[in-house]
Amino acid sequence: MTKFTRRRFLKHLGALTGTAVLAGGYTIFVEPYWVQIVERPLPIKNLPKSLQGKTLLQISDIHVGNNFSWEYLIRELQQAQTLEADIVVYTGDFVSYEDEEQFVQLQEVIQHAPLGKLGTFGITGNHDFGERWAEIEVSVQVCEIVEAHGIHMLRNEIAVVNDLKIAGLEDYWSPLFDPEPVTSQFTPDEPAIMLCHNPDACDEPVWGQFQGWTLSGHTHGGQIRPPFVKAPIVPTKNREYTAGEFVVGNGRKLYINRALGHYIPIRFNVRPEITLFTMVEESG
Repeated sequence: MTKFTRRRFLKHLGALTGTAVLAGGYTIFVEPYWVQIVERPLPIKNLPKSLQGKTLLQISDIHVGNNFSWEYLIRELQQAQTLEADIVVYTGDFVSYEDEEQFVQLQEVIQHAPLGKLGTFGITGNHDFGERWAEIEVSVQVCEIVEAHGIHMLRNEIAVVNDLKIAGLEDYWSPLFDPEPVTSQFTPDEPAIMLCHNPDACDEPVWGQFQGWTLSGHTHGGQIRPPFVKAPIVPTKNREYTAGEFVVGNGRKLYINRALGHYIPIRFNVRPEITLFTMVEESG
């Protein structure tokens, strides 16, 4: 048997320490800025022929603020412009609000945000409501800034693009969350997409006859996901809602984007995401 000497112990300890340093460096300096463009189909029931094969770009959770360099956001938004999407949607958390400095920062960043050829829409997230997600005046200012760039903010409202209904709800944790006046306007056969920042709203009994996709963000995929296990920290009541596609029942499906930005810039096995959907007719 090989003797485990002090020298060997220190050698192994040094190797482990080096591995930990490398892993820590990766989670802080590499993965948070290694954006993945996720390309996937978006099957929509009774999709108008004029929209079949058209693209819809989802960007979520930009989190403009002081927690990481927003020059990264400018670079990635400029890259997203080259995708030349037909419709672009922003699913909340434009800022990580601390004070009015974020309004100035957002004005700088948002001018680089891509716009859709047929339409560009956005919704609020919890961080767009300031402290304790309760400052309505902060959300008003955020919306005014992004709308000046050409992003139509849907605040419990519905827009129509070539007979496709695109609805947007206020954030689930905000004082303005009021979905039923919106969801009550849908019939089961209408082609429809709902923008809703927090996927927990999908479990509320407020959806009426809406049948279609809900596009969300909020979770950031947990940001840290050890191999072969679920993300240990997810800011939702429904712990299954991490990232990707979910069937939520009654003809509804959910897609959760892993976020472009970060509240805390640490990621492991959960790369930042921009999603490029191709809209197709739902079969069957």
